[in-house]
Amino acid sequence: MKPEDVDIHLLIEGLYQRYGYDFRNYAQASLKRRIHNFLRTEGLSSIAQLQAQILGDRSCADRLLLGLTVNTTAMFRDPSFYLAFRQQVVPLLRTYPFFRIWHAGCSTGQEVYSMAILLQEEGLYHRCRIYATDANEKVLQTARQGIYSYKQMQDYTQLYLKAGGQKTFSEYYTASYDNAIFRPALRERVVFGEHNLVTDGSFNEFNVIICRNVLIYFDQTLQNQVHDLFYNSLCKFGILGLGRQETIRFTKYEAAYDDLVRTEKLFRRRC
Repeated sequence: MKPEDVDIHLLIEGLYQRYGYDFRNYAQASLKRRIHNFLRTEGLSSIAQLQAQILGDRSCADRLLLGLTVNTTAMFRDPSFYLAFRQQVVPLLRTYPFFRIWHAGCSTGQEVYSMAILLQEEGLYHRCRIYATDANEKVLQTARQGIYSYKQMQDYTQLYLKAGGQKTFSEYYTASYDNAIFRPALRERVVFGEHNLVTDGSFNEFNVIICRNVLIYFDQTLQNQVHDLFYNSLCKFGILGLGRQETIRFTKYEAAYDDLVRTEKLFRRRC
């Protein structure tokens, strides 16, 4: 093992032992790149120096957590996914008097609000509970507030329309200076909470689990672990939604799901 790889191993192990943040099975190339970006941002000269810093300074550890986790998201990101959800999943949800959705790795919450809008337009929002979780408390704070840059709204409007939006997108938020504040009604059926896919277990049974563009940053061992968690958290015939570059292929659960919409990575648990 190269000296730098040893330092990274010790850093990640220290982060886990001291704070419980487990990055031991994250994809190494991505992890290394993010650590070096963080070193430059903090003005630190070595990984060993960073390790000493985080062990004695919780605020530095929290900043590192933000640097290591992936928080790229948008309203109606990949609009064809939401269009497929409207067309293929919504009719299934109509058969339930009540259903639960888990947005795992929800980041700053834009995709959670997207789902709330979709369900509201389909007349199903009052029959659901959405659990939006992330390992990072700081991004959850943003998600709970539902306040985003107003400059993004034009792009979000186009994505909303491509996703099959049925109204004027501006009806869902209030403009305030440089911000767009989403309607409190969109949070009425949402529970935001901290949950680490790496270290925490199942906390409920769900009809739908959505975890998009998170697994690509995990190695195969950790991906298998998360697939265990999702399978054991889904009810019979429950829906699993993954990101475009993610799959259940080559996992032990490949035969446990049917393709609902293969191109959009929407799967249905068989039993």
